[in-house]
Amino acid sequence: MPTNLALDDRLIEEARRAGKHKTKKEAVNAALDEYVRRRKQMRILDAFGTVSFDPAYDYKAERRRSSRRTGGQSRP
Repeated sequence: MPTNLALDDRLIEEARRAGKHKTKKEAVNAALDEYVRRRKQMRILDAFGTVSFDPAYDYKAERRRSSRRTGGQSRP
């Protein structure tokens, strides 16, 4: 999708060199991808400490129970 944006040429050129991108388009797309991934990571970090857990939970016992219910067959 063609888009016209007034971008800072100095920043784009710096990003292109820093990322060793051949074109401005590659640099901008890489920067946008990194921005989105970073924002998703920040949301995950914000969730830390908000989920309660039971320190006595025994995941191995739960696996054994689950295995018995399925007849010892592993799930796909």
